[in-house]
Amino acid sequence: MENNTSLLERLQYFPASFFGMIMGMTGLCLAVLKTEALFGWSLKPGYALLMFITALFMLLISAYLYKIIHFRSAFIEEARHPIKMNFLPAIAISLLLLSIAFWNIEEVKTSFNLWILGASLQLILTLWVLYNWTYHDFFKIEHSNPSWFIPIVGNIVVPIAGVNHVPTDISWFFFAIGIVFWIILKPVLFYRLIFHAPMPEKLIPTLFIFMAPPAVGFIAYVALTQGQIDSFARILYFFGLFFAVFLLFSINKFRGLNFALSWWAYTFPIAAFSLSSFLMAQVSQTPAYNWLGLISMLALAFLIVSLSVKTFVAVKNKKICTAEH
Repeated sequence: MENNTSLLERLQYFPASFFGMIMGMTGLCLAVLKTEALFGWSLKPGYALLMFITALFMLLISAYLYKIIHFRSAFIEEARHPIKMNFLPAIAISLLLLSIAFWNIEEVKTSFNLWILGASLQLILTLWVLYNWTYHDFFKIEHSNPSWFIPIVGNIVVPIAGVNHVPTDISWFFFAIGIVFWIILKPVLFYRLIFHAPMPEKLIPTLFIFMAPPAVGFIAYVALTQGQIDSFARILYFFGLFFAVFLLFSINKFRGLNFALSWWAYTFPIAAFSLSSFLMAQVSQTPAYNWLGLISMLALAFLIVSLSVKTFVAVKNKKICTAEH
C-alpha cells in the first residue's frame, strides 16, 4: 500500500512532455503503414503497433487526468510555466495523430471521434498559450525555445485527417493559424539562439522541432489541395529537407547529452520528415524520395526503441516524475 501511495504521489510531477512519446510512436506507426502499402508487405506490423500506442496513450492520459483531479495546483503551475505550458498541446496532437492512423486502417468512426477531441482541445490550448504569450508579465527571451512550435504544429496537423471529416474551410482555418504563426515564431527563435545565452542542455533536443512545421505543413497542404504539388508545397518540403541536413551536420552537438524526457523531441520531427518524403515520392512520381522516407523511418525505429528503454530505466530509477531541484 505504501508503494502504491508513493507512486500516486509522484503523479503530481507527471509532465505533459510525456506525450511526446505518443507523437513519435504514432509518427512511426504512420510511416510503417505507408511502407506496408508501398512494398505490399503481407505482415501488418502497423496495426499491432497502433493498438500498442493506443493502450499506452490511455495509460498516460489516465495518469495525467489523475494529476489534474488530485494535484490541481501542480497542473495549474505547469499550465502557467513559461516553458512547460508549450508541451500541453502534445496531448491534442497525440489525439490528432491517432485520428490519422485510425483513418489509415479504415476505422472511420474512431478517427472522427479522435479528430473532434483533438481539434477542439488544440484550439483551446492554442488560445490559452497565445493568451499567455500576449498578456504576460513573466516571459523572458531565455524562455523561448523550439518547444514553442508545439502549440503551432498542432494546428497544422488538424487538416490531415480533417479534410476527411469536416468542411474544408474548417481545415483551412487551422492551417492558416499554424502556418502564419510558424512564420512569425521562426525569426524570434533564431534571434534567441543567435544573440542570447545557449539553451539548457535538456532543451537542446528540441532543436529537432524546427523540422516539424515545414514537414507537417507540406503534408497538410497537399491534403488541402487534393494532391496538388505547387511551388509553395515544394518550399515547405525542401525547407524541411534542408533542416534535416543541417541537424545531421550538427550531430556532434547532440552526442554526450544526459538523458531527459525532452529527448523524445527527436522523434516526431523525424517521423514527419519520413512521411513527407513518402508523400513527395507519391505526388511528384519520383521514387527516389521513398528512400529518404525509408531511411528516416528506420533511423526513427532505432531511436524509439532506444528512448523507450532509457525512459523505462529512468522511471524505474525515479529520475522522472520527481520534484525539480
